[in-house]
Amino acid sequence: MKKWLIGVGAIVLAGCGAAYVSMSDEQRAVLANMPTDRNVLFWDVETRDAAFRALDQFPALAEARVIEAGDATYPLPEGEPLDLGTFDLDAFMQSQNASAIVVVHDGRIVLERYGLGFDAQGRWTSFSVAKSYTSTLVGAAIADGFIDSLDDPVSKYIEDMAGSAYDDVTIRQLLTMSSGVRWSEDYNDPQSDVARFNEHVSAEEGVDSLVDYMRQLPREAEPGTRWLYNTGETNLIGVLVREATGRDLADYLSEKVWASFGMEQDATWLLSNSGSEISGCCIQATTRDMARFGLFAMGGGMAGGERVVPEGWFAEAVTPAFETGRFGRGYAYQWWTYPGGVYAASGLFGQGILIDPERNLVIATNSNWRDSTGGNGEGTERNGFYTAVQRAVDARRGVESVTIGDEPTEPMLR
Repeated sequence: MKKWLIGVGAIVLAGCGAAYVSMSDEQRAVLANMPTDRNVLFWDVETRDAAFRALDQFPALAEARVIEAGDATYPLPEGEPLDLGTFDLDAFMQSQNASAIVVVHDGRIVLERYGLGFDAQGRWTSFSVAKSYTSTLVGAAIADGFIDSLDDPVSKYIEDMAGSAYDDVTIRQLLTMSSGVRWSEDYNDPQSDVARFNEHVSAEEGVDSLVDYMRQLPREAEPGTRWLYNTGETNLIGVLVREATGRDLADYLSEKVWASFGMEQDATWLLSNSGSEISGCCIQATTRDMARFGLFAMGGGMAGGERVVPEGWFAEAVTPAFETGRFGRGYAYQWWTYPGGVYAASGLFGQGILIDPERNLVIATNSNWRDSTGGNGEGTERNGFYTAVQRAVDARRGVESVTIGDEPTEPMLR
């Protein structure tokens, strides 16, 4: 495993030469005094501005495993710049506290903009955008024969869940966050499950700490009858994939997508205290490679001429299983869904990959929202940006069609 070290005023990759991190002198000074508290929800904005581009460089906070890219790169040529009309992109970038926007239409970059001293070579952390990557690895494990069916119980692959509330919960119910198990995803409460589970240490030797935490939770509803956003369950999906395949998630993602599809740069995946990838969070990747993942999904899961997931996987994975009651969005296999076949991976503080197959459009965004869930209006503003891009594409195509802006445009949480 590659290890990252930090020194005052400089960041280096041990044994591998200089690691590229774009930041100002002020941001380097912030990183030289990083907080020891691992809960980023309670860091100040300036610390997050600096740290989100370098979370994989602080082993005192979390180790990271490399997701290796391959020799060939999927091309993203420049296209004719997109005309957003009266939309004020500069004001949007400032209001979003945005680090990056990459818009790909018909396979070409038609808009690319960076802020916060960030640039195309830098890697920004994903937060819950990683959930959609993890979901895709379930599809890959099915295609490879490691998982028999989404209707298999969780305990078939994670034996330590036997006898818990998850014993008869299916993989499909994990993917759609409909286990019926009690969970609190309150980002403002340091005692909530989402704030506590990553720090849990198993009291039983040989039992994964995440598994030990999750198997103690009680059931509140029958499996499959209720949707409840639950990052712990995405992490449980990661454990399940690791148990089924016998592979580290970073290595499996590299083999199935990162190297074979043609990502430009290595990425990294932060590890939990048990040494496994935090599968509900924390992939550090370039914004262009995030957009490439959107193209991979929009193309149905083909990489290097080979099918990575079963035929029809993405059509199923982005069909809403539940209407969330959250601003007109549905939820599928770790993807948020919109009307018109549009779907998205979305993470705290403004990370996102929006995929619009009808327009052959992918929008990747990275930010450091001042409120983690967009409670200050950042999510509404981002929906407005999505709408401006959709309308600009429609104008270029000479068609009229429904945009996200024709639906409720309240904050896009997580």
